[in-house]
Amino acid sequence: MNDSKRPQFLLVHGAWHGSWCWGEFQDVLADRGWTSHTVDLPSVVAEDSEGKLPGLLDDARVIREKIDAIDAPLVVVGHSYGGAPVTQATPGAANVSHVVYVSGFALDEGESLTTCFGGEAPDLATVEGVIPVRENPAFTLYNDVPEDKRDAALARLLPQTALSFAEPVSQAGWKTLPTSYVLCDDDQSLPPAYQEPFAAHCGATYHLPSGHTPLLSMPDKLADLLEQIAHGTAA
Repeated sequence: MNDSKRPQFLLVHGAWHGSWCWGEFQDVLADRGWTSHTVDLPSVVAEDSEGKLPGLLDDARVIREKIDAIDAPLVVVGHSYGGAPVTQATPGAANVSHVVYVSGFALDEGESLTTCFGGEAPDLATVEGVIPVRENPAFTLYNDVPEDKRDAALARLLPQTALSFAEPVSQAGWKTLPTSYVLCDDDQSLPPAYQEPFAAHCGATYHLPSGHTPLLSMPDKLADLLEQIAHGTAA
């Protein structure tokens, strides 16, 4: 592939995480000759954060600013919650060649993380504060991650703003862009039955025998798949 046309990757982390979680995976991509970028979503905040805090639309703005600043074709990868602001950020982005959801929330217009499985939409004007890291993250997020990497990740998790889960998307990039879904078959946070409705929004679905966070548990296998998607050879 001509280097001028070779896509780069924009990797978007999920709730409670930061760009740090992609570090090892970026090294794997770099060893294979791929350029990758990350963002830090503003909805991941300090322990003592209070009041009106950033939401999903703020995350989407940061992602779109990053997309617009990169002068190259982009494969945008949204992991878990990160798929939601990616959905909002990608419509109309001329340099986005593909969107990949990794156990991600490929929401429809008007949906939020709060409502996508039947929850009631809150009054956004009253939403404030944070959502603590979910119960038993060693199992729900990292059930197949090696112990040393799991413990290092657990030590870096931070609260997520309540508004990021409550705020709906107003547009959906998967409706107009090529999209793929990586369904994680042993996911204890978003089990396959909950991933499948999001996968149905995408043009292709691929499976990994992983828990919720394959970027930590099987980075080489995830890189294999993303390379194939970027090359248009995934089957």
